[in-house]
Amino acid sequence: MKKIVFIILGIVLPMTAFSQCDPASVSEFQKKMNAEFADPEHSPLKEKDIKVFQSLDFFPVDMKYCVTARLVKTTKEKPFAMPTTGKRTPLYVKYGELFFTLDGKEFKLAIYRNLELAKRDEFKKHLFLPFTDLTSGVESYGGGRYIDLEIPEGDTMTIDFNKAYNPYCAYNEGYSCPIPPQENDLKTEIKAGVKAFHK
Repeated sequence: MKKIVFIILGIVLPMTAFSQCDPASVSEFQKKMNAEFADPEHSPLKEKDIKVFQSLDFFPVDMKYCVTARLVKTTKEKPFAMPTTGKRTPLYVKYGELFFTLDGKEFKLAIYRNLELAKRDEFKKHLFLPFTDLTSGVESYGGGRYIDLEIPEGDTMTIDFNKAYNPYCAYNEGYSCPIPPQENDLKTEIKAGVKAFHK
């Protein structure tokens, strides 16, 4: 059932705790992703790639890329159709903006909520953080990467870029994946998370 949900949404929802600054949780995240990709029942890889799959390529874990962000909720946002790599145009709404510091510089990322996914009890707190950065198309997938987060109780959120992952279409063009909005193009290198897939 989960695989069907993934295909419909065009995103991956790794079964791991949402981001905390903990190297052990990053290790667990990587193990679970590798297990999923190695399993023919759940892997987005093509059959020929599953046969030779050993591990995804990750940047070295670096906890400087786990940051605390200030959440500013946006109001009166209208739902919009987020462009994808296919014909799908899933509806999202901008939930808020995350302000954080990395290497002494200030950055901002918008965070979104998938309206269809939010109807499901198990995902009603889910927030979607797609982004591109200066490694996109070089060391990481050119179409950008995603991070899964949850609606917090307060006005701060942890963003652990070590848990940034590729959309399924990075591995198989048969999937339709949301394209990160231009406002989430970071003018810095995020050397954390999953690297580009090399066949």
